[in-house]
Amino acid sequence: MITIISPSKTLNENPELITQDYTLPDFLVEAGILVEKLRKYSPKKLQKLMNINPKLAELNASRFIEWDMDFTQENANRAVLMFNGEVFNGLQAMTLNEEDLRFAQDHMRILSGLYGVLRPLDLMKPYRLEMGTNISIQRKKNLYQFWGDKLSQKLNEELERHDEKILLNLASDEYFDAINPKMLKAKIIKCQFKEERNGKLQFVTIFGKKARGLMLRFIIENRIDNYEDLKAFDLEGYYFNSNYSSEDMWIFSR
Repeated sequence: MITIISPSKTLNENPELITQDYTLPDFLVEAGILVEKLRKYSPKKLQKLMNINPKLAELNASRFIEWDMDFTQENANRAVLMFNGEVFNGLQAMTLNEEDLRFAQDHMRILSGLYGVLRPLDLMKPYRLEMGTNISIQRKKNLYQFWGDKLSQKLNEELERHDEKILLNLASDEYFDAINPKMLKAKIIKCQFKEERNGKLQFVTIFGKKARGLMLRFIIENRIDNYEDLKAFDLEGYYFNSNYSSEDMWIFSR
């Protein structure tokens, strides 16, 4: 079983070093092609392209200019430690031990607009490039076309090494749309996390995102590789709600 999640916009550029292990992203060549295009954008154009404020536009223009293909522990950091949004607040990767990280390395993937797909211990340099960014490159009108079937093919390669051919989708729709479900040689299960309010179930963004990270933490700590064991997830009051779940959409509520 492999779990996929989305990256976050916010980053911790100087995380504490909790392991000496690291790997390099599989799609560095593709990332270089994207950066080559993006470094031609002025901060003002980046601001419009990414719908960000002038300060962030200046920061990311500088990042693209300084980016190169030389990735070392001195100029890059492990992806799982750099992302810092709500999902990663739930995961709390900084408190995982080395055995946890090794399990995560085999069972967790982070989808990325710039890097395509990242393993937890892949080195990355800070960036901002959401998968839904409307940038044309190499006669492709957006990032979904640019990545094409590469990400699905990579996931298939990695799923081949697993006894359980399950893809657990904890990613947002924006990022999961970069995957071609028809190509995947796996059963896909999506988890949603909802709040019970006045007799109804509602998705509350800040809680739902954190719960994705909590689920991932639960998987890593309990070394879960059988998807049925996910139904035991009970962190912070969530429980598997069989009344609202279907075969491929599992609802956890509280």
